[in-house]
Amino acid sequence: MTNVESVGTLQEQLLSNQEKSIPNNLGSGENNELIVVLRQYRFYKQLCIELYEASITKDGKIKNPLILTNPLDFVWKKDEPTEIKFFSGLTRFQNNPTAVKSVSDVEALKAILKNPLRLRFFYHNTEFSENIVAGSVQPVLVGSVIDGVELFVDKREDFYEVNLQIRIDGKPHKLKELKILYDYFFLISGTIHLMGNFHFLKPVQFFKKHPNGLRIHEAKYNEFQKNILTKLEDRINIFYSYLQPATEEQIKESDFNKPSERLIYLSDLNTYVIIDPVMRYGNTDIPILTKRQVYGTDDKGHLFAVKRNDQAENQFTSLLLRQHPDFEEQLQTDLKYFYLHKERFMDEDWFLNAFEEWERQGITVLGFNKLKDNKLNKNKAKVSIHVTSGTNWFNTEIDVRFGKKKVSLKQLKQSIRNKSKFVHLDDGTLGILPEEWIEKFFKYFSIGEMINETLITPKINFSAVAQMYDAEVLDTEVKKELEVFHSKFSNFDGIEEITVPETLNAALREYQKHGLNWLNFLDDYNFGGCLADDMGLGKSIQVIAFILSQRKKLQQNTNLLVVPTSLLFNWRAEVQKFAPSIKVHTVHGSDRTKGTELFDGYEIILTSYGTLVSDINYLKNYVFNYIFLDESQNIKNIESQRYQAARLLQSRNKVVITGTPIENNTQDLYGQLSFACPGLLGSKEYFRDVYSIPIDKFKERMRAMELQQKVAPFILRRTKKQVATELPEKTEMILYCEMAPEQRKVYDSYEKEFREFISDKEEEEIKKTSMHVLKGLMRLRQICNSPVLLEDEKLYADASSKIEMLMEQIESKANEHKILIFSQFVSMLNLVQKELKKRGVEYEYLTGSTRNRESVVNNFQNNENVRVFLISLKAGGTGLNLTAADYIYLIDPWWNPAVENQAIDRSYRIGQKKNVMAIRLICPGTIEEKIMKLQESKKELSGDLIRTDSSILKSVTKKDLLSLLS
Repeated sequence: MTNVESVGTLQEQLLSNQEKSIPNNLGSGENNELIVVLRQYRFYKQLCIELYEASITKDGKIKNPLILTNPLDFVWKKDEPTEIKFFSGLTRFQNNPTAVKSVSDVEALKAILKNPLRLRFFYHNTEFSENIVAGSVQPVLVGSVIDGVELFVDKREDFYEVNLQIRIDGKPHKLKELKILYDYFFLISGTIHLMGNFHFLKPVQFFKKHPNGLRIHEAKYNEFQKNILTKLEDRINIFYSYLQPATEEQIKESDFNKPSERLIYLSDLNTYVIIDPVMRYGNTDIPILTKRQVYGTDDKGHLFAVKRNDQAENQFTSLLLRQHPDFEEQLQTDLKYFYLHKERFMDEDWFLNAFEEWERQGITVLGFNKLKDNKLNKNKAKVSIHVTSGTNWFNTEIDVRFGKKKVSLKQLKQSIRNKSKFVHLDDGTLGILPEEWIEKFFKYFSIGEMINETLITPKINFSAVAQMYDAEVLDTEVKKELEVFHSKFSNFDGIEEITVPETLNAALREYQKHGLNWLNFLDDYNFGGCLADDMGLGKSIQVIAFILSQRKKLQQNTNLLVVPTSLLFNWRAEVQKFAPSIKVHTVHGSDRTKGTELFDGYEIILTSYGTLVSDINYLKNYVFNYIFLDESQNIKNIESQRYQAARLLQSRNKVVITGTPIENNTQDLYGQLSFACPGLLGSKEYFRDVYSIPIDKFKERMRAMELQQKVAPFILRRTKKQVATELPEKTEMILYCEMAPEQRKVYDSYEKEFREFISDKEEEEIKKTSMHVLKGLMRLRQICNSPVLLEDEKLYADASSKIEMLMEQIESKANEHKILIFSQFVSMLNLVQKELKKRGVEYEYLTGSTRNRESVVNNFQNNENVRVFLISLKAGGTGLNLTAADYIYLIDPWWNPAVENQAIDRSYRIGQKKNVMAIRLICPGTIEEKIMKLQESKKELSGDLIRTDSSILKSVTKKDLLSLLS
């Protein structure tokens, strides 16, 4: 705490001045006015200009008291620039007795004498009083600003005589006749005239002290002229009586006979750039803002004067004045150049336009590249674009020049990629790219590929080419092609129908024929595409039919078909079933041949994605007719080895096949279409910024529609709902799940042992050992699901080709479809359940031990989050209504197809509004495949009487059993 010692001390510390005061206001009193008084400091002899408030008599004369007023009190109240400058100028001279005269003083005086408020001016007469009182100030008028100080140089025998003359309002005055007031003014008849140039002050003061002029001996005259007169000539007119105008002959025989040149010299001055305009006469440079004269010497040593081209110089000055508003004001100063702050000078909108105009006017500019820290090129970019047609692409020639310097396409792309408006030139300077072109270049490079000095854009991106390029840069052939593309690809009703190949062992549905026509249509233009029909609509048969149709077009029809390992057998079976005339060569497995020597003899080279990655070093060297990628979502990640290997392959064309072109986001689409339709979606950065982020993150509908329109011609997708009228209400198909080597090894071992057991038995013995036979059959079926189901003492790897296939199917279907999964083995359902949990897929589970059957069924039927229902065949074969599902997977085949049909009917029943797809998972080359064939050959087995494994033995012979194990 602070103790109070003195109230007076606290008063000083806590209270402001309590005296009454009134803020200064112009014209605040009825009989008061502000006046300006010029005087001289008593001891320093410097000019002082003060602002007073004076009382006024009835007849308009001032009277005491004169109250000194601070001009700063008015500055902050004013908005008009001239008024602000007026009061600021007064402040400069009101209390600054020791200031050294400067250029700024003259500029401040000019602002004061403009007198925007029309105040009266007075000057102090010290003879009346040393103080400023009404009687000691005399009124003066403000006259013109003097800009006419002239020197006359005459030759007098062995010396030169120099005299000074003042020109006021056009009239000459001898200096000795004039009164100088406070160093800056001439006082004539009660009017003050300001010397308008700071550099007048010293010559005037000198010749005022030497009223009879200055004499210079001829021995010193040259030095005097060089060091003094030439410099004075920058601001003062000097007349040489001894110097005669040049004759025509003197002009003709000298350098002055050539046209004058206009130049601009640029240089640094602290943080400013000096802009010095010069007219070159012969070899003599004359700054046009000076009053210098042009001299020459003839062959006889006689001096002569050359008249400056006033008209050309005035036009030169006018040109510069139009280029920046500051120059007009700078012209009123005594500077012999213009100037701009470096930041303002380097503003590209200014200096590029200025340089362009200077170049157009034929003005030479020197010193730009010598400015400190400056690497910019002074020239505006000149851009020329020309687009021509190539085989499968459009060729874009981009010519960007800065003056005579051409930008390489590589340097241009580097700048655009770095999002920089500056481009490096060969001379070390930086060219500035126009803002309106940066966005265009970004788009050009985003959809095109740079080959040497040409940008090639695949013709598949014709819509982007049509949008990005102005019509005048397009070659005539390009315009015609774009019109054709627009016409053909905006309306698919005009697609030519082709004849279904006779060698196809199947009748195509109408939508499948359209798919064949669509593939052929794209092929006519060498465009790839994406066949994206729903599962079960026959994508494979459309591709097979298309491969057959290629025989009419090509002699060499070798195509690469890349599929997931799990689908290798399915594709071989499909080709064998629908087109046995097609020769297929499979490149897969440890014993595969690594080389392309045999490829020419086959129409389909079938391989897996894993083998593609492993064998890419030789596969990339063969040029295929087509490359087909099935389940092409395998290459959706452009950073993956699968994608990168696929992009190295060579072919005439490419097609991707998938039921789910987009699984997670639009980036999935980019990976697949950038393979099938290179260039369609531009670079990955372009696609990410223009489509992926706006659509996936910000849900921009316009971008989504734009993307949809862009890819529509190249994606053919039909859902089951769209072609429902052509589909049977229930479609059944088989997915072959080829075992991995480890699983196959276990199966082959058990099958061999069981086959030997059966071979050693007679027919009757088999009947007697039926339990052992049934157990053997069941074990083989369990191994087809997973060797883990055997539950014997041996430890088996958790390998299951069926679970792998099932997970692939669920991941691709679960978003749009509900799925039923049946198995005879509860232990197999448990393995599937384990995998679903790993993947976060919600499911329901029903076996014989399930008590709350009704709530489980209702949850699957009504809960949209539950996508999968695992059901044991016995527990769910009858009595359930599961119409929410439209995909049914039968993991293991049953001896009696009627039991399977009952399971399928849990979904395919009254109330089902969708087309149902039933898929059986079969391991080829196993008992499962034999069971399928046995079902076909033993029609009587399909009766309802056969319901168990034991009943099958009543109708199956030893021969049948051995065939199951062959």
